[in-house]
Amino acid sequence: MFELTLQIAVILFFVAILAGFIDAIAGGGGLLTIPALMWAGLPPAAALGTNKLQACGGSFFASLYFIRKGMVDLKQAKLSIVCAFAGAAVGTIIVQMIDVSVLELVLPFLILAIGCYFLFSKKISENDKQQVLTPTVFAFTAALGVGFYDGFFGPGTGSFFALAFVSLAGYGLAKATAHAKILNFATNISSLIFFLIGGQVAIVLGLIMLVGQAIGATLGSRLVMTKGVKIIKPLVVTMSFLMSFKLLWSQYG
Repeated sequence: MFELTLQIAVILFFVAILAGFIDAIAGGGGLLTIPALMWAGLPPAAALGTNKLQACGGSFFASLYFIRKGMVDLKQAKLSIVCAFAGAAVGTIIVQMIDVSVLELVLPFLILAIGCYFLFSKKISENDKQQVLTPTVFAFTAALGVGFYDGFFGPGTGSFFALAFVSLAGYGLAKATAHAKILNFATNISSLIFFLIGGQVAIVLGLIMLVGQAIGATLGSRLVMTKGVKIIKPLVVTMSFLMSFKLLWSQYG
């Protein structure tokens, strides 16, 4: 039976600050928060649900910061936001019905490929490039697909969104990171709704961590604005490799 103590609350508050900081820049904060929540005594489903609540704080405040700084055009992004939200809703429903073992086998290699792309691609820069997909097509393909993935499984969602914006929408890395966080907030909210309906959220603990996420996300977002590619690219590569290693270790270690 999970019992929230002051010690657990304080530890997870600071874990959330660090996770929010990392998430705002590169994604992958769940590598810290989900194991920490399970260490605290939450069962897996409740850990995932509570993680979605606290992640909403980080993605919301990072999104708000990027919007205020003019890095996101909400009118242009609204269709992608809706599609990401819808995709996450469908993914959250379906994951409760089918076996995800095949995805668990493939996922580490997909995330590793993302890290390699960001590490070796010469296309990654601050400047926008030629877009491959129109905003409408992007919304109904990349935004919907990655949104579904986040509701269905989750690890590396921020990196998948950032990769899509760089490679398909032609965005520079800082702009891609800002838009990725907006869509990630939409998917977090969507999944959270279904976890709440299922009673799989430790609300008090989630709200404590949400405050920590907000602090970390605000600090991380400012670094994106000031440092751009210099800090985003190394962190995306590092977090991608760490996520791949953790997922492989959990299966074969």
